[in-house]
Amino acid sequence: MSVLTNPAAMSRNLTLDFFRGVALLIIFINHVPANEALLFTPSRFGLSDAAEIFVFASGFAAALAYGKTFRSAGIALGSLRVFHRCGQIYTAHLALFGLMAVTCVLGNSLLDTRDYITQLNIRYFFDETEEALRSLLALRYVPHYFDILPMYLVIMLWIPGVLAVAQISRGLAMTLPVGVYLAMWVWDLEFLADPVGDRPWFFNPFGWQLIFFIGFGFGAGWLRPPPPMWTPVLLSLAIIALSLPLSPEPALRPTVWLQDLHATLLPWLEKTRFGPLRLVHFLALAYLASVVFRGPQVWLTRPAGRLIVQMGQQSLPIFTISMVLSYVGGMVFDLVGHHPLSIVAINLGGIATLILCGALLAWLKSSPWKRLDPMGNAAGSSATGEGGLWPADDISWWRWVERGAAVAVVLAVSASPILLGDRRSAPPAPSDVILAGDEWTAARVSFEGSIAPGVGEPP
Repeated sequence: MSVLTNPAAMSRNLTLDFFRGVALLIIFINHVPANEALLFTPSRFGLSDAAEIFVFASGFAAALAYGKTFRSAGIALGSLRVFHRCGQIYTAHLALFGLMAVTCVLGNSLLDTRDYITQLNIRYFFDETEEALRSLLALRYVPHYFDILPMYLVIMLWIPGVLAVAQISRGLAMTLPVGVYLAMWVWDLEFLADPVGDRPWFFNPFGWQLIFFIGFGFGAGWLRPPPPMWTPVLLSLAIIALSLPLSPEPALRPTVWLQDLHATLLPWLEKTRFGPLRLVHFLALAYLASVVFRGPQVWLTRPAGRLIVQMGQQSLPIFTISMVLSYVGGMVFDLVGHHPLSIVAINLGGIATLILCGALLAWLKSSPWKRLDPMGNAAGSSATGEGGLWPADDISWWRWVERGAAVAVVLAVSASPILLGDRRSAPPAPSDVILAGDEWTAARVSFEGSIAPGVGEPP
């Protein structure tokens, strides 16, 4: 990636944001249950996948975002900014779990296809809600599908420590993640993800922090990629080609020898602990990308490229939306079946939705309501012009329609809380109640016993 060739020089790197956006789209496709489009993503033909892109790019972006703060504001305020971001990630994780729980409940209520709570493996949350909530808040209950944000949170907490060590020596700061990675393999360091079992987090932070801080090192300027030369290019191509039989696609292992080799090297390919061969494969891909995308990428400022860039710039909310959207896509598959039209429609529809969400979030982040003069008019307009509170007499008819529709939507949303009211049915009139025998006697005794002394008959 060209971001590797220009470290710490930009506060916002469009190429970096573009690759994060691409990774988010791949993550969406990979998480749709039983999605045939998964067979065409890089995860099937390589040792690394979109997770490595996302974590590496996040580390690079963290160096650009927080390195300057640590240099200008000091360790205390710099750490405070990092911890503020950690709070956002923690909140996003809890929100994602809540959204997915609601999605599963709605799926079970509206669709008669399967038990989506059980499919997502969160039945424990509904059966043991009190204990599950405590464990969820403490990150001791991390079901599959909810693994990456807790891992990202823990790694972010380590940024101030690495930057503090970098005050002494940058080399020592980059040695520290390597030491943590090796310690994980020696002492089996991990976090438990199940309060009633011994299942660990699917993404082990002690392993995945290595690629995060490698990206951080490139972003901070502590590491630099080799210059574009034929020798490293050919070496990278050889690594990618030789790793094909070791990828998750079984069809790429047609011989018994390749199958045995894959079984032998499985610990080195492990995703949970971030096996070392995954790192080698990713670095080869990253170097080739840095050669191909070397120099300014003008196309990233054009509409198509900018839409992907905007997704990468809003990575946390887009990731949260994509995870919910993926599961909804699986529900649609259950409803309409798997055939070419549904596969294309669900995947392209989800991608289009994420792109539109990225554009909407970018627009909202620009605070369009602030681009007004003190009189409340849009820049360059007058009080009676098109940007004023009241449209001019000669305003085009479609502006009237647009504003009328906006007013209608605002009024509908404002009135929506009325629907939450609880309309209790009125009690039946006494003449409508027909009681007989013992029921009438019991009702009369109950009524008379409720009358205060001095009112009606004495007690």
